[in-house]
Amino acid sequence: MQRVIHFEIYTDDPEVVQPFYEDVFGWKFQKFEGGPFEYWVVRTGNDSAPGINGGLTRPREGQNAGTINTVAVPSLESVDQKN
Repeated sequence: MQRVIHFEIYTDDPEVVQPFYEDVFGWKFQKFEGGPFEYWVVRTGNDSAPGINGGLTRPREGQNAGTINTVAVPSLESVDQKN
């Protein structure tokens, strides 16, 4: 079974939503400096505990607010397209 290994939350106002995730889930945010666009790394817990981390950013041109999940696969050619 393939698992989600990373998520990204796209929102029009990242600074406004961060306190919600911090208060409700205890997530930590660290702004990534030096990239081509604003991006916050999201730490959802201790790295020694099960779970995944992610990112928070603004939608790019033509993209809607929402969430993208990244799933690890050995190769795109090996993925069973029926499931």
